[in-house]
Amino acid sequence: MKTFETSPASERFGQYFRIAPALDAAARDEVYFVRHDVYARELGFEPVRAEQREMDGYDRHALHCIVRTNDDNVRPVGCARVVLTDPQDRHAPLPFERSCRATLDRRIIDPAALPRERIAEVSRLAVMGEFRRRRGELHRPVALSARDSSSEPAARFPNIPVSLYFGAVALAQRAGVEYLFTLTEPRLAKHFARGGVQIETVGAPIEHRGMRIPSLMRVSQVYSSLRAMVRPIWHEVHAQMDTCYLVHEAMVHQGLAEAPVTQGAPLSA
Repeated sequence: MKTFETSPASERFGQYFRIAPALDAAARDEVYFVRHDVYARELGFEPVRAEQREMDGYDRHALHCIVRTNDDNVRPVGCARVVLTDPQDRHAPLPFERSCRATLDRRIIDPAALPRERIAEVSRLAVMGEFRRRRGELHRPVALSARDSSSEPAARFPNIPVSLYFGAVALAQRAGVEYLFTLTEPRLAKHFARGGVQIETVGAPIEHRGMRIPSLMRVSQVYSSLRAMVRPIWHEVHAQMDTCYLVHEAMVHQGLAEAPVTQGAPLSA
């Protein structure tokens, strides 16, 4: 019988968690709750709000994914969003274009010169406190360890940040995005490099809730560079996400759900 120590990473992730695109208002509301719990209540990066939801204007043209527990008491674990360019004003800057305006190295890549419908930004990655209980990580929105991609039993909550980033890539693929930017912690870049994820530095670091590096992932190239130990998580995440889309689209055809979200969604009322 397979044990936690011997099961592949994808099986360990699937045993404990499920990942899904936030395709309706209820799921997006759950995303906003996770963000408020982490960024406002725990970390104090955002103001605490009576409605316990953290939202901003970029959510009007963003896609989201959420990880939940895979048990009888389903509860949210973490979330991530992909901010698309505003369909009403494609040249309006993405968040990183504002914060890194003076530090982007446009000799490497100039976001303003790219087809605007082909660029997006990963942001608001957050993991609930009970799932990032390692020393030194309680004051960070995500928890990372080299053991997350290993078979060690110490990887208590395996691959949550990795799954969220892969979920964000899946969202970007469906939206036709090729250039996926993010503000990356140095430790995050090193963590992904160990798994073969190519994240290219495209500018000088900035101070944004800690040191952050403007970075780029080419969506079409992410999978080809992944190490074998990480690919099972990629397949598991994409399989779960694809199933959610199929189920949701079937419900839409039956009039049981709102139309699938592919180009962002309005903020909840």
